[in-house]
Amino acid sequence: MNLNATLFAQMIVFFVLWWVVARFVWPPLVKALDERSSKIADGLAAAERGKEALASANNAAEQELTKARQEGVQRVAEAEKRAQMSAEEIRANAQAEAARIISQAKQDADQQATKAREVLRAEVAFLAVKGAEQILRREVDAKTHGALLDQLKTEL
Repeated sequence: MNLNATLFAQMIVFFVLWWVVARFVWPPLVKALDERSSKIADGLAAAERGKEALASANNAAEQELTKARQEGVQRVAEAEKRAQMSAEEIRANAQAEAARIISQAKQDADQQATKAREVLRAEVAFLAVKGAEQILRREVDAKTHGALLDQLKTEL
């Protein structure tokens, strides 16, 4: 066997093998590598978009939480204000009612005092008439008259 012929045969086998590999093996292999590369690139892009979406969602959640806290503080302040207004209104109503009750009590006391005065006047008038009757029934004597007046004083 000749070295040149062996070398020539090996070159032919190499080129045939190279042609088969270039024609049938290399394109699917390159296609698979390209697909895998694009899938990896898509995965990295999706991960990056996910990070951005997560950051955006965290910001939105923080804003909503801040907004909810502010609304809570505002509602508490409004409730305190309404409670204070209700307390003031109740206090004002109670004071008005107390003033009305005091006024009514004063009127009742005045009426009772007036009635007591009228009753007292009637009793004094009755006793005066009674004393005058007793004086006129007896003889007019200074001693007797003085004693009757003293008795009338004690009765009054």
